[in-house]
Amino acid sequence: MFGRLGTQELVLIFALVLLVFGPKKLPEIGRSLGKGLREFKQATNEFKESINIEDIEEKGPEKLDAAETKEA
Repeated sequence: MFGRLGTQELVLIFALVLLVFGPKKLPEIGRSLGKGLREFKQATNEFKESINIEDIEEKGPEKLDAAETKEA
């Protein structure tokens, strides 16, 4: 998605954000975006872990070991 954005486009977007929110709000917006991304990553990691745990509980240790040896 961001691979198609060039330097000129990024500068234009930054200038528009600066005009709309002003220089005093930019650090606050950046912190909020960073916090939101961290929370999103944490939630997706927790979801993946819960799915893996459910798979292990469903299969049981014996079936899981047999499946792993077949793949290797």
